[in-house]
Amino acid sequence: MSHNQYMARAIALAKQGLYTTHPNPRVGCVIVKDGEIVGEGFHRKAGEGHAEVNALAMAGEHAKGATAYVTLEPCSHFGRTPPCSDGLIAAGIRHVVCAMKDPNPEVSGRGFVKLMAAGVDVTFGVMEEQARTLNPGFIKRMESGMPFVRLKMASSLDGRTAMNSGESQWITGPSARQDVQRLRARSSAIITGIESIKFDDSSLTVRQDELGLEDDLAKDIVVMQPLRVVLDSQGQISSDAKILQQAGTTLVATRHGVTLDSGIETLALDHDEHGLNLTALLKALAARQCNEVLVETGATLAGEFVRQGLVDEMVLYMAPCFMGSTARPLLNWPLDTMADKQNLTILDNRLVGQDIRLTLGFATKGN
Repeated sequence: MSHNQYMARAIALAKQGLYTTHPNPRVGCVIVKDGEIVGEGFHRKAGEGHAEVNALAMAGEHAKGATAYVTLEPCSHFGRTPPCSDGLIAAGIRHVVCAMKDPNPEVSGRGFVKLMAAGVDVTFGVMEEQARTLNPGFIKRMESGMPFVRLKMASSLDGRTAMNSGESQWITGPSARQDVQRLRARSSAIITGIESIKFDDSSLTVRQDELGLEDDLAKDIVVMQPLRVVLDSQGQISSDAKILQQAGTTLVATRHGVTLDSGIETLALDHDEHGLNLTALLKALAARQCNEVLVETGATLAGEFVRQGLVDEMVLYMAPCFMGSTARPLLNWPLDTMADKQNLTILDNRLVGQDIRLTLGFATKGN
């Protein structure tokens, strides 16, 4: 087998930690000796063994003289666990093949330096592009101090997201709603607006039994509840709102000077004619080690995230129905000319049940 084939296996292993490693990256490791896989592992949860530790435990004495394939540069510093580079050296690993450097500028390359200083051969850049897709939020937070923002929306074929009254449950079918549960589960935080809470009284929780995990994983993986964030500049949220009654943490972002009932965790932000300062909000979430942020909200707040250029990826579920011209649009974002139009790039498209799911990246405005 080639480097790419072993790395592809390491990437597949890393994906098994998709819902559980926050705030750490998802990492997989495969240890190969004499053309045979002798150990493999992935990082399951922050505070527990990293991928390399789990793979070395499986390999045992077979690790001596072997090659380790790792999706991310082995760490070189003490955190909750000892440095993985030290563990690889101590086990007698001869060669480390890595997909990418650690994006943290404070440690990037240091793991490789430590390995090479101990006489370990190092190769990196193998399937780097595929490895980067494992951790878009961790990478962006390390490189820019901002989380990766994913906007989720559901619409009819005529681009409507709610009836004029605000009624919106349910536009899409059960398969699409299950798919949204997976988006929530991989997110560190979910952002919504007070209007969504007032109309739908949403809980914004992850329901593990709806994730459709494989049986061998579901039996021992407990998915964490993301941080729930409600933007409420006027302090309108009721203490009886369902979102405040759920397990996990709900953070209510409001403008300076607005007070809420005691017991509600708040974040005070600047406010202008466009609403609360969304950039400041995202920086605050990054400071709380949020990697991927899911925006689930109505047309007004969604429009502001897009208008301000804060969305990295949009996931749109389109149901095979029409809701009519008086229903609410996908985005509240007035554009006047064709030169103002926002182009998007289709990253993926597929059927989810009877609904179409489009995964979209943002391109440049205009032609």
